[in-house]
Amino acid sequence: MKRIFLVLFSVVSVQIFSQDEKTNREILDSINHQRWKAVSLNLDSLAKPAIEDVPTKFQDTIFLPSTIQLPEPSQELPITPFSLNHFKESKKWYFHGQNNIVFNQASFSNWYSGGINNIGVLGKINYNLSYRNKKHFLENILELKYGWIASEGQASRKTEDYINLALNYGYDVGKNFYISSGFKFVSQFAPGFNYTETPEPSYYDRISNFLAPGYLNAGVGLSYNPNENFQVIFRPVNGKFTFVMDPMLQKAGKYGLERDGQSFRQELGAMMNVIYRLKIYKDIVLDNQVNLFSNYVEHAERVDIAYKGALTLRFNKFISTLVTLDLSYDHDQIRALQRKQTLGIGFSYNLGVKKEAESKKKVIKPYVVP
Repeated sequence: MKRIFLVLFSVVSVQIFSQDEKTNREILDSINHQRWKAVSLNLDSLAKPAIEDVPTKFQDTIFLPSTIQLPEPSQELPITPFSLNHFKESKKWYFHGQNNIVFNQASFSNWYSGGINNIGVLGKINYNLSYRNKKHFLENILELKYGWIASEGQASRKTEDYINLALNYGYDVGKNFYISSGFKFVSQFAPGFNYTETPEPSYYDRISNFLAPGYLNAGVGLSYNPNENFQVIFRPVNGKFTFVMDPMLQKAGKYGLERDGQSFRQELGAMMNVIYRLKIYKDIVLDNQVNLFSNYVEHAERVDIAYKGALTLRFNKFISTLVTLDLSYDHDQIRALQRKQTLGIGFSYNLGVKKEAESKKKVIKPYVVP
């Protein structure tokens, strides 16, 4: 009996244990299934996605200029070593140019006070090609001017005639000082006449011509350039050479020639050139340039003086007014002060490097998701 009872108890215990294990397994499977459903993707829902707007809150505003601003030289000449030293852009060649054309016109009909119909044109270019490489500077300048006026009943007359070609080299020695050397050539394009003495001149009445005279200055010295608006060039060793290549003018006793038929004169002395640019107002600029030369060999006290002033009033990018004044005294030419003054309104256009004004701005507004 005891054996039968033990066998039955064992069978019942095994069945009860198996039933509990099955129930526990089903519970665990159910929990795992629920967890898998919670983290798995509903592939059927991807066929019809729902897009919701995410609210944003703007904070701060960042302005980006359309162009990178560099401390470049101003829109007007000259470009100086100081300006080139303050270019952050890594390049060696710099070009800047000015082009000007001025028109003058007047007409009269039954005008009681009287007058002569006339029309005039003045053209001017001024180009500067500069080179910078570490402490070395090279400046090339080309300046050309020519103007004429035609009046009713009179032959056309020139009002401006000028050629200027210059090359300057500088080596930076520190504290805005530079070892300076170079040359400057000045002449004119066409014959010139004295219309006061000869109102209707012929070619044989000319008082000047191309390379008659022509001037060449070459020397070595120092340059001081503390800012882009002020520069002093001093050359204690400077040669001044005068050319008169017109045979007729070689016998006129002008331009310091010592004898008839002489075509070339040389002088040795000291030269100083001062450039000062005054910005009177935003678009009103006065450029001043003074050149002094003293001959060591003959009469050092007789200093040749040449002053050139130019007042520019700019109305907009293309239209400007230009007033110029030239004064000169050269004892070898004429023992009197020479003066020339011009006034004109016309078109001007600049080329090359310039400081662009910040015009357009791009706005980037970062957002924060709440």
